[in-house]
Amino acid sequence: MVNKNYDYIIVGAGSAGCVLASRLSEDANVSVCLIEAGKKDDSALVQCPTGFALTVPHGFHSWHYETVPQPQLNNRRGFVPRGKVLGGSSSINAMVYIRGNAWDFDNWAAQGNAGWNYESLLPYFIKAENNHTLGDSPLHGDKGPLHVNELIQPSPLSQTFITACTQQGLQLNSDINGVNQEGCRFAQVTQNNGERCSAAKAYITPVLDRPNLTVLTNTQANRLIINDNHVDGVEVMHEKRLLTLHADKEVIVSTGAINSPQLLMLSGIGDKDSLKQHNIDVKVDLPGVGQNLQDHITVVPLYRTHSSGARANDSLGISLKGAYNILSGAYQWMKHRDGLLTTNAAESHAFIKLEDSSPAPDIQLEFVIGLVDDHSRKLHWGHGYSVHSSLMRPKSRGDITLADNKSTTPPVINPNFLDHPDDLATLLAGFKKTLSILEDSAFDDVKGNMIYPLDRHNDQQLIDYIRETADTEYHPVGTCKMGPSDDSMSVVDDQLRVRGLNNLRVVDASIMPTIITGNTNATVIAIAEKAADLIKNTLNK
Repeated sequence: MVNKNYDYIIVGAGSAGCVLASRLSEDANVSVCLIEAGKKDDSALVQCPTGFALTVPHGFHSWHYETVPQPQLNNRRGFVPRGKVLGGSSSINAMVYIRGNAWDFDNWAAQGNAGWNYESLLPYFIKAENNHTLGDSPLHGDKGPLHVNELIQPSPLSQTFITACTQQGLQLNSDINGVNQEGCRFAQVTQNNGERCSAAKAYITPVLDRPNLTVLTNTQANRLIINDNHVDGVEVMHEKRLLTLHADKEVIVSTGAINSPQLLMLSGIGDKDSLKQHNIDVKVDLPGVGQNLQDHITVVPLYRTHSSGARANDSLGISLKGAYNILSGAYQWMKHRDGLLTTNAAESHAFIKLEDSSPAPDIQLEFVIGLVDDHSRKLHWGHGYSVHSSLMRPKSRGDITLADNKSTTPPVINPNFLDHPDDLATLLAGFKKTLSILEDSAFDDVKGNMIYPLDRHNDQQLIDYIRETADTEYHPVGTCKMGPSDDSMSVVDDQLRVRGLNNLRVVDASIMPTIITGNTNATVIAIAEKAADLIKNTLNK
């Protein structure tokens, strides 16, 4: 039976929700309920690192959303996979451990968010981290629940990429998450003993036996229960039963940059005119809900490897040899938790400043030992490699809005990619730098033809390719913006409390005022670690 009364109800068991549930339930005197719309995370596609190559393109354990047509991308609809499983997107991502740049967080503080500068957040990155190679140092931890490791068996192709980067003027960087972010390195990944270390695996699995922690999977939140500006609980659909769960202390919304604003709007929190259009009773007029959407847009060139030669199968691919490699790798992983299927595919990366005056790197490169065409939804026979060349600080802003007043209807997602002309100019400059690296002599003994031939000196051809192929790098943020009281578009304050309401916080990627330089998962975990302390401090006052 489901208890209907808890001290804390956390909606969404993604990266933030798992951290919060674990940390808040450390106090045996409080009861915590963690709600997840998706299933448990016990699938081999979740636990096996390479499983995400199937979960993401084919919609397993994912909401599998898409955007509205994007005017600057030839009116194409973009792809928006978001985790729908215990662990959320940390259970289906590529496991790359990147924190962002110190400047990102100092910039948050400069926008009026006290306590969110780099110096204030660093202890929470350290608290979360169990870094097996860089731990027990001033910038890293070795005692946290989130395991961070080097890749077990990286492909020789990834070393080729690193060599090409250095020959093109980039420096090797022993710690991308250290003092200086620029340069290139093999990826550190959130894995342990050859398995994915999602937020669920790190924070929830070890504490499932706590009597004060309830985890409800297959439970869809319909709306928040609000009376007199006080959030009393959550209406949910659990195992085909409509239930109302009550929170004595707080409700915390942690369903991510897409679903958190959706839930707030369905509950009457948002722009009053938009809510009235969907016959939703307005509880709090907050025009910033769903606004300020930011995402890293990426463009991906694809190269075949030589059809013959010793290095033809250094990459993942569709061939008889490739099938054999996967089958033998599956046996190796099931037997020993090592081998080919421990790869995250995006095995090495680089951060590049295009201008000396840039406050942080402008472009991130992620080298993939396979042909990633349209999020791997378009397949090619043979083997090859590709690079995600991603814009780090887009100036374009999009939004999340409602299609109707039903929780089961997907929200309307408009990232508004390349709406600001500076974004195209910077992405183009980074793309040209990417192609110069891929044309380096380091690739001479492996490089075959491009799937879509490109001339890096032909700007119009490259722009056409960007408009025809560019899409998300899976890092939406900003739709429940944290900001000071004089910011009319802020949704939460620097304690992550929703403005105009009692008993309600939002804790996830949606609170980021501006997007960070790099993958977002590690930062969301740090945000949640800090939020747990903020909540505990409120309790103790």
